[in-house]
Formats: sequence, structure tokens, C-alpha cells
Amino acid sequence: MPTPFRTIVRPIVTEKSSAAFQDRGEYTFEVHPDANKAAIKQAIESLFGVHVTGVWTSQQRGKPRRVGQSSGLRPRWKKAIVKLRQGDTIEIFEG
Repeated sequence: MPTPFRTIVRPIVTEKSSAAFQDRGEYTFEVHPDANKAAIKQAIESLFGVHVTGVWTSQQRGKPRRVGQSSGLRPRWKKAIVKLRQGDTIEIFEG
């Protein structure tokens, strides 16, 4: 399994994920495709020093992409939604 720095690829900050953070305290990350929920939980806890109470994952399919006459697929990726203990926050989402 990859290191915590390779398990968590990047945070996903969109309008929808910001609303989820405001309403339910959920954070969204792009994670390594081979990462399981236990590895994601361990990586978040070690990188940000918080306590994770829940992890939900989903595989995002590659969308069709066309440039001129050439067509192909964008790569697939894995998304993780992480719920933290009451009172814990991650500052990169705060601003």
C-alpha cells in the first residue's frame, strides 16, 4: 500500500463538496485507486492529526474526451468522503 502522501492525491474543493462540509462536516478527497477505507482513514489521521469516524468511497468512471478526430477516455479515479469527529477540522478547506 502506498504511503499516506500517495494515498491522498488531492482535496476536492467544489461547490457541492463545500456545501457538504458546511452542512454535515464531510471532506472530499481524490485518493489512490488501490486504497481501501482503512488505509484512507489511517492516512487522513496521520496527515492532518484528526479523528475519522466514517469513510465512503466511490469509483469515478473515465469520461469520453475528443480532440479533433481523435477520441478516447479520461482516466478513472477514486473519490473518498471522510467524516470527522465533532470539533475536528482540516484547515485546507477553511481557507
